[in-house]
Amino acid sequence: MSVVSHSAARLNLDYFDGRSAAAQTADIWIEAGQLWLQAPTLAPRSYPVDAVRWPERQRHGQRQALLPDGGVLSCAQSAAWDDWASASLLPESSTVRWMQSWRLVAAAFALLIVLTGAGWRWGVPAVAHAVMALLPPAADARVGAQALAALDQQLLKPSTLGPAEQQAIAKNFAEAAAMADPQLGPTPHYRLHFRAASKALGPNAFALPGGDIVLTDDLARLLADTPDALVGVLAHELGHVRHRHGMRTVVQAGLVGVAAGLVIGDFSALLAAAPAVLAEAAYSRDFEREADKEARRLMLAAGIKPRVMVTFFERVAKERSSQMPIAIASHPANEERIRFFSE
Repeated sequence: MSVVSHSAARLNLDYFDGRSAAAQTADIWIEAGQLWLQAPTLAPRSYPVDAVRWPERQRHGQRQALLPDGGVLSCAQSAAWDDWASASLLPESSTVRWMQSWRLVAAAFALLIVLTGAGWRWGVPAVAHAVMALLPPAADARVGAQALAALDQQLLKPSTLGPAEQQAIAKNFAEAAAMADPQLGPTPHYRLHFRAASKALGPNAFALPGGDIVLTDDLARLLADTPDALVGVLAHELGHVRHRHGMRTVVQAGLVGVAAGLVIGDFSALLAAAPAVLAEAAYSRDFEREADKEARRLMLAAGIKPRVMVTFFERVAKERSSQMPIAIASHPANEERIRFFSE
């Protein structure tokens, strides 16, 4: 049984010499910066206090100290050890002092929240930006193609718009984009797809990595009498394509898998996860603002008044029956965006 003699500041405990599994009882005490050990079969020996690996104080559990020569001191009664350590003026680690103070624990928790938030807000995007510089455009195309195939199976159906209607929309947008080239630079490669959408998707448009832009029949019909607004919607999606927002979203959501792919050249995990990420994760507000700026610049360069987008926001707000995060139609027609296109 472990007992403490407060006058001698001694503690009786179990001692393992590191060579045999058998334990023997021993007394320990601290004197002049040395830990002294005395057992019935051993002559007294000492170790520098700083050379011993002391256990941290906890509420429960036995205490074990590791000696420099491989021996172990084991005390089953934690309270007896703590009393001896206190009587011997054995210093506690900064970790224990933090753990014993609720104020310090609360401060550490608050700091952890701040660091986690800062890492998500600035750290993850910064790392994703660096990764994007290493990803070839071919990776975007592969991810976009697989995402579109998955969406075709789950949420999309072949378009019911007539060929002439599809061609008119595509031609109108292509001409506006070409007019904006001198100011915005070459139009990024894109492919415009027309699809009938399930009720869950409704009137919508969205861009996938690699340049695939999908326009639903419901949105095309909703804006049939305001083709300039439809150009603005597609210009917004082209802004996502220009800045690779879709791929950046996938990368940020799966940085570990992307990093592994860069090392071993296998992007199968990324390809498998991309459809779910693109279907469920909304673009950040920064991405949306960036795409809005691109849309406004293209419309102005093409001679279209950006204010026509107000009609789009108002109509979609009335017609929207669901929220599809990747699509411009899913974003609320808030005052900030209306004001931006009205200026």
